[in-house]
Amino acid sequence: MNGPDSQRENSISRRGFVAGAAAGLASLKIAGPLWARTNPELRAGKFGALDASTPGGIDLYIEKQEVRVDEKIGQAITINGGFPGPVIRMKEGDDALIRVHNRMHESTSIHWHGILLPFTMDGVPGISFRGIAPGETFTYRFKVRQNGTYWYHSHTGMQEQLGHYGQLIIEPAQPDPVAYDVEHTIVLSDWTFEDPHTAMKKLKTIEGYYNFQRPTLANLSAQVEATGESLGEVISKRLQWNWMRMDPTDIADITGATFTYLLNGRSAAQNPTFFARPGQKVRFRITNASTMTYYDFRVEGLPLTVVQADGQNVEPVEVDELRVAVAETYDVLVTMPDEKAYTIFAETMDRSGFARGTLAPRPGMSAAIPARRHRPMLTMADMGMMHGAMEGMDEGDETKDMESSHGAHAMNGEHKMDDKPSTSVTYPPHDERRVAPIKERKPLPIQNLPEMVQHGPDEHGAASIAMAMHAYRRFDEPGIGLGKDGRRVLTYGQLKALQTPPDRRPPTREINLHLTGNMHKYIWGFNGKKWSESKMIRFKFGERLRINFINDTMMSHPIHLHGMWMDLYVGHDYAKNPRKHTVNVNPAELLTVDISADAPGQWAFHCHLLYHMEAGMFRTVAVVRDLSGEPIDAKS
Repeated sequence: MNGPDSQRENSISRRGFVAGAAAGLASLKIAGPLWARTNPELRAGKFGALDASTPGGIDLYIEKQEVRVDEKIGQAITINGGFPGPVIRMKEGDDALIRVHNRMHESTSIHWHGILLPFTMDGVPGISFRGIAPGETFTYRFKVRQNGTYWYHSHTGMQEQLGHYGQLIIEPAQPDPVAYDVEHTIVLSDWTFEDPHTAMKKLKTIEGYYNFQRPTLANLSAQVEATGESLGEVISKRLQWNWMRMDPTDIADITGATFTYLLNGRSAAQNPTFFARPGQKVRFRITNASTMTYYDFRVEGLPLTVVQADGQNVEPVEVDELRVAVAETYDVLVTMPDEKAYTIFAETMDRSGFARGTLAPRPGMSAAIPARRHRPMLTMADMGMMHGAMEGMDEGDETKDMESSHGAHAMNGEHKMDDKPSTSVTYPPHDERRVAPIKERKPLPIQNLPEMVQHGPDEHGAASIAMAMHAYRRFDEPGIGLGKDGRRVLTYGQLKALQTPPDRRPPTREINLHLTGNMHKYIWGFNGKKWSESKMIRFKFGERLRINFINDTMMSHPIHLHGMWMDLYVGHDYAKNPRKHTVNVNPAELLTVDISADAPGQWAFHCHLLYHMEAGMFRTVAVVRDLSGEPIDAKS
């Protein structure tokens, strides 16, 4: 059953909480929120719930306070005294009214991640509004036009790293196609007791500052044991990576060396518990609110049924594990089989730590922590050496090829992908001056898109020092470090929209964006340019267009477009392609999305790794009336 009274057996009822909160705030008036006066030591992981579509709306109070995180005191940003902030609920079709009060001595903001709304309500300072100054109140008002699991967070400076985020749940206007008995919020995040600006300075000063998992003489035998390769093979591969001046363990810029990994604000040692009775179907609403951390999520010993991705219903997929990129949300169902406790395990992609909780029928129960997996290493495939490209070479040929091609450019047109076309295409750089009027354009293909793309002649300058000569489709791959232990892992290729979303016209224009980076200088951008060096990307209102992401780097990037959906090409029926607000682009990957430009205004478009965004991987998208002077025709 899906009624609100049945969904959260271990938490206060939503309506009861809202009524109590409203009464409390009314009695406080100017005095301010009760927690600011009576709770000098806050503990992370305590947060409530609010309903933003209730008549009269809600109030959010943003403050900097000392908070106990994993038994240590840190300076955090709290929302209504909580870290994470309260779970905010809305109802599809209603009007949301949210007053945000800034009680800090610095500007702030709230961005409603994945929500369709007027750009002036999107909450990005410098793009859609000026921000919320110290002591000021900003009121967000918008019609709720969707349903599902989303989240909210600051878009000011590096405030996300300090706890400025929370989950957002929109209840559907029509009966929910997902049946469940109990619902639980899962907010995954990362926390550091360092000032995030200090962490950024360290990354810009010393490459790989937080990477303590690099290959060394001391861990040579461990690598031999973990990979099953001979000592000679391991040494040979290390020499090859050293020749390229690259590190196969460079998977996460910031690691467990400084991060504490949190589940609902609680550390693994604190082990938060979620309750369900045997036979009940549990809906976990999972949000990755991290700044830099990818999580591999599972409930040890139980299958997961994925029913929603980024707030959009999908055809159910049963898996054992799923990778949740930064800023993604997934809803999964788990049936509680018996009276036992089960470990909820969220292991970081680089294996430097984990977040943990317990699913149990009653308090006081826990289960064992699963054995930790070896940290993965990047392969030649992550450099564009695609599926057997190195086969047929002996060790000397491989090294010679790399030496002559300077590392990442070792891939050339003679190499072939297994079971893939032997030829690739070159996507020309985007030039808005050459865009044809809408009425002169022809529909682009929607199936059998190129499996790989050549990089082309542009090397992007000093802002990009590593480029695969080819990028290729990877939507059926489980991801770095997954898929070799027998667990069924969710891939993008398994996601199919439960119902065909509106506007599935073929696109008539495409934009090619290379994801570029220079780890030595810690510069990130699109097409070799930081945000400060780039021009706006312009969409014409009413058009249907395509963006091809070409990842030149060795790192994964979660790319988020504000205000509009991205329809992700995954090779099957075009009507079934999943709709997402954040797409993960793996190393050396060619990933394609189609977009309906239906939201006038200026929108942020960026990598959701906070430190990458701050270092330049950000663009402004302007949805405009025309591109080349012709009158607008939104129906064409």
